[in-house]
Amino acid sequence: MARLLLFNKPFGVLSQFTDRGSAAERATLSDFIAVKGAYPAGRLDRDSEGLLLLTDDGRLQARIADPRFKLPKTYLVQVEGDPRGADLDALCKGVLLNDGMTLPADVERIDAPDLWSRDPPIRERKSVPDSWLKITIREGRNRQVRRMTAAVGLPTLRLVRWSIGDWTVAGLEPGQFAEISVKARPAVRLKGNHQDF
Repeated sequence: MARLLLFNKPFGVLSQFTDRGSAAERATLSDFIAVKGAYPAGRLDRDSEGLLLLTDDGRLQARIADPRFKLPKTYLVQVEGDPRGADLDALCKGVLLNDGMTLPADVERIDAPDLWSRDPPIRERKSVPDSWLKITIREGRNRQVRRMTAAVGLPTLRLVRWSIGDWTVAGLEPGQFAEISVKARPAVRLKGNHQDF
C-alpha cells in the first residue's frame, strides 16, 4: 500500500522540505510534516493555500503531478473586480498566456466560501469590489490560475486549492494533514487522452 498525505498548506509555506538559497528563513513542509519518505506530488506556490498531496510511491507521485494525466484541480479564487459573462466565457474557453493558450476550464462565480482566516489577511479596498470564482483546470503551468485571471482583468487576491481529483482539503485546518493508504498500482499507461490506472 502506498501512503498518501493530504496537507492543507498555509499561506507563506514553501512546497518543499528545505529552503535553499534564501537569506531569510521561510516556513517549509518540515515545519508541519515529519513523515519519512513522503514527497510532494506537484507544487503549490508559497502565496497560495490549500491541498498539497505527498506520497512515498513514485508511480502515484507521477500520476498526480504529470499534466499528461489531466487530473482536475479545483481552486477557490478571490479576485479583484466584478466578473461579467464575457470574463467567465474567456476563462472557460481558454486564455492566451505568454506560454500559449490554456486548455478550457470549468469556471463559475460563487458566494464567498466559509474558509479559515488567512494570516496575513487579504487587504480590503472599499472602493474596489471583490468576488469569488471556482475554477477547475486540467493542466499545471506555473502560476496558471493567477495568470489566467489577470489576463481577463481580474487580479487574484487569494487562491485556495480545494481538490485534486477526488482528494479534497475539506475538514483540514491550515497546517494539518491526514494520511490515507492507497492501493499500490501497476505502472501507469496512457490510452489516447484518458488515464489508464
